[in-house]
Amino acid sequence: MTTPPASRDPLHGVTLEKLLTELVAELGWDGMADRVDVRCFRFDPSIKSSLAFLRKTPWARAKVEALYVARKRTI
Repeated sequence: MTTPPASRDPLHGVTLEKLLTELVAELGWDGMADRVDVRCFRFDPSIKSSLAFLRKTPWARAKVEALYVARKRTI
């Protein structure tokens, strides 16, 4: 019996909450707002409100996911 190959998707197994939490810890809300210009990062930001927005806004979620992948590749 062989094990299946590991996924090459850098987002495999990473929840949106986990990646957002890591990015905010690294960049802060101001850094997030500079990189992805959305209101939920600029005005009264929170993980909860940002998750709600990102889950219903595919283009913003894609930008945040791309930022996460880019940050992970530089480490």
